[in-house]
Amino acid sequence: MNEDIKFILDSTKEAMNDALKHLVKQFSNIRAGKASPAMLGSVMVDYYGSQTPLAQVANVNTPDGRTITVQPWEKNMIQEIERGIAYANLGFNPMNNGETIIINVPPLTEERRRDLSKQAKAEAEDAKIGLRNARKDANHEIKSLDDASEDQQKNAEIDVQQMTNTYVKKVDDIFDVKEKEIMTV
Repeated sequence: MNEDIKFILDSTKEAMNDALKHLVKQFSNIRAGKASPAMLGSVMVDYYGSQTPLAQVANVNTPDGRTITVQPWEKNMIQEIERGIAYANLGFNPMNNGETIIINVPPLTEERRRDLSKQAKAEAEDAKIGLRNARKDANHEIKSLDDASEDQQKNAEIDVQQMTNTYVKKVDDIFDVKEKEIMTV
């Protein structure tokens, strides 16, 4: 196989893997009924004047499926952490007992489950768009090769299409698992 084609296929596979990793990360931010420390992953806290991720200023745990606890490493950070959680607009109502912030995760309503399912479907579609863009870029690069024969180019395009089909199936499988997780009461 032509070295240029091999490089294009490798970089395309890497781009498709990145799209898949991004989808998994986005799905971890969509809550599916049970409490998880990842739900607070987007929370930023004002730590002595700079915006810092919550995980860098406190310990986040889930003692049970309906509760998240946030234990700040410095007690004077409790107010800032509560402010950060409220500012992140996650729909949580944090309470503190002077040492720990406790968040009760309410059960999801049927309507909210449908909304989250739609949000997950949109994320899956975004991932598929990323895959198709990687395919388009790869095919464009393959067509622009001067030192590859027509047969090599056609075979490479077939390989790219097979790779795309494989990754689209992976996206669909990941989405099906997430949708089932969201819709399970």
